[in-house]
Amino acid sequence: MPDHDNWDRHWDLYGGAASRNPAQQMRHEIVVRLLGEPSAGEAAHGPTARVLDVGSGQGDLLAKLHHELPEAELLGFEMSRSGVEQSRVKVPAAHFLVVDLFQPPADAESYAGWATGAVCSEVLEHVDDPAAFLKAARRYLADGGRLVITVPGGPMSAFDRQIGHRTHFTRESIRRVAEEAGFSVERVCLSGFPFFNLYRLVVIARGERLGSDVASGQHGFSARLAQAVMAVFRGLFRFNLMDFPLGWQVVAVARKPVGTARAPSP
Repeated sequence: MPDHDNWDRHWDLYGGAASRNPAQQMRHEIVVRLLGEPSAGEAAHGPTARVLDVGSGQGDLLAKLHHELPEAELLGFEMSRSGVEQSRVKVPAAHFLVVDLFQPPADAESYAGWATGAVCSEVLEHVDDPAAFLKAARRYLADGGRLVITVPGGPMSAFDRQIGHRTHFTRESIRRVAEEAGFSVERVCLSGFPFFNLYRLVVIARGERLGSDVASGQHGFSARLAQAVMAVFRGLFRFNLMDFPLGWQVVAVARKPVGTARAPSP
C-alpha cells in the first residue's frame, strides 16, 4: 500500500489538525445546511432521518450532525480502523463500520437502502475511480435519498499530493462522475470565494513543509502563529460566497432516482 493511502497512519498523524482546520469546518457547515434544505414537496430532515457519512474519517462531521440533528440516526463507513476507533469515542451516539466499498463486509449488507441522506466529503479525490466508488455507495441510499458531495477544486498543493490526491474537480467533472454513478444531479456550486481561495494559496505556498508541520504538531511561536492564522480565516470564511465561478470548493447535491435497482455488491 502506498504510504499516502495508509489511512490508519493518516488519522493518527493528522486527525487533530483536521479537527482544527477552518476549511473542514466550512465544508461541514455547508453539508449540514444542504442536508437540511427541503426539496420541493418534502419536509426538511426530521426525527426519522438516517444519514450515512461515506468516508467518515475520525468522526468530526457526524459529531456536528449529531449536534445539529440530535434525533437523526447516524452511520459512518470508513476504511481506517484507527479512524473508526477515534469516531466511536467522539460520537458514541453514531454507529461506525470499517468498510471498503469495493469489498464490503457482511455487516454492511443490512444497511442497503438504509440512508435517507448521505455525505461524501473530501473522499473522491483520493480514489482511482470516483464514479465506481459513488456507484458502490449508492447501494446504501434509499430511493430518492439525497447525497451531498464535497471535493477540492483549484490547483493541487504539495501537501495534497502527499496525502494522496489523484485529481481535483470542476463543476463539469463532478457532475459527470455523479451521473456515471447513477445519480441525478440537482446542483453544483463552486464555493469558497474569496477567502477559502486565499487560504488555499497559503497552503500551496507552504509547499512540502506543511506535511511535517502538521504531523509534528509544532510548539512555540510557529504553532501559535499557525493557530492565529487559522482563527483569522475561520472568521473570514463567514463571508465566502456559496456559488461563484472562481470558487475552489466544489459542492454537489445529487439524488438516487426513485425506482433505481440496487447495485450488485462490488
